[in-house]
Amino acid sequence: MRRIIFPLILGLGGVAILLSLGFWQLSRLEWKRAMLAEISAQISGAPQALPAPGATEALKYTPVTVAGKTTGQEVLVLTGMQDVGPGYEVIAAFETADGRRILVDRGFVPDAARRTPRLPTALDVIGNLQWPAEADSYTPAPDLAAGVWFARDVPAMAAHLQTEPLLVVAARIAGDAQGITPVPIAISGVRNEHLNYAITWFLLALVWSGMTVFLLWRIRRKQF
Repeated sequence: MRRIIFPLILGLGGVAILLSLGFWQLSRLEWKRAMLAEISAQISGAPQALPAPGATEALKYTPVTVAGKTTGQEVLVLTGMQDVGPGYEVIAAFETADGRRILVDRGFVPDAARRTPRLPTALDVIGNLQWPAEADSYTPAPDLAAGVWFARDVPAMAAHLQTEPLLVVAARIAGDAQGITPVPIAISGVRNEHLNYAITWFLLALVWSGMTVFLLWRIRRKQF
């Protein structure tokens, strides 16, 4: 009997830990679903006027409407689009009707349109405020001579284009699109893998329990 106590404790303890991790992932799954539903509702809300200068990331995803014109200054962020291929996100300096200078993510252009001139044009934009967290220590520095960036870095792009550090990602644009396809903010790109993680932990618990039963059977068999 003594020979099976330690394996039994080890087996039951391991199964308990693995099951608790699985149930924790299920709770994270519900939390993530609620968060995504809240973000989705916020994205699709009624557009409002631009916030006053100095807006912070607390207003992320806020729907806004803004009228004005592009200045002809822009940066291109290397990206790609499914079924299209590589291309660039066009981040333009935008002068509002009341004289503010902000950033507007006008959308996607394919690689072949990279050097197509995009002249200043009047636009009415409906979109969402965004502060993308895309740049990290591994992101290459932008090629300023070519105007190509490798991540959307709002403070750095604002400093380069001499605008407020405020980015509106266009969902709909009235005016000359100039071959640019808007890429609205959506939650479809946000990963939610918690269900897969939960299943993994539960399967590991099943395997652990099976190994424990087999080990106890071997011990019992040797005793007789």
